Amino acid sequence: MSSVAQEPQILARKDLPINQAKWVTLKVIEWKDQDGIARRWEVAERTTRKGEIDAVAILAVLHSKKKDFKPSTVIIEQYRPPIEKYVVELPAGLVDAGESPETAAVRELEEETGYKADSIMETSPVLVSDPGMTNANMKFIALDVTLNEDAPDPKQKLEAGEHIVKRVVELDGLNDELKAYSKRGFAIDARLAHFAIGWDMARKLIDTKSSSN
Repeated sequence: MSSVAQEPQILARKDLPINQAKWVTLKVIEWKDQDGIARRWEVAERTTRKGEIDAVAILAVLHSKKKDFKPSTVIIEQYRPPIEKYVVELPAGLVDAGESPETAAVRELEEETGYKADSIMETSPVLVSDPGMTNANMKFIALDVTLNEDAPDPKQKLEAGEHIVKRVVELDGLNDELKAYSKRGFAIDARLAHFAIGWDMARKLIDTKSSSN
């Protein structure tokens, strides 16, 4: 999938005792529903939450002073052992203690892609993606990035054990690019797919409205 010396390989998949888990834990919630019936709910929780927000997902909106450069974004390819596949994702990461989500987004973007944000364009409300299984949450943060196409490609600042491939993709071609990734066997991150589909639908609605006027 990616140009690495060795492809990752799953060696075993075992049950993990809760007292040996480092990053997540499993709990049972006892609650009463709208009909007054007592129920139980199993939930996975991160052990790494330092404040109110677990993580950030980052949309970097790339633009250039050159007229022929179309608005673009940067996506990443990363192997995810839980699904045993490479995943195409937005840059993302956990929020550190004492750090705002916006600061975390700027930091993570530079670490994973090398790109430095000029400004913060948008910060979402607190978002959840699988509330039937976990209380994990995040914020979606859009960052404005000005490209200097005459400068060398910015270097990533990856931690030991991180293997991330970055790619710059035009926003107008993002949805088609993700479909091509899927045909090649990649999994697509839901947050990235939702944005790409929304962008495509917005363009089609605008085109339809323009042609009907």
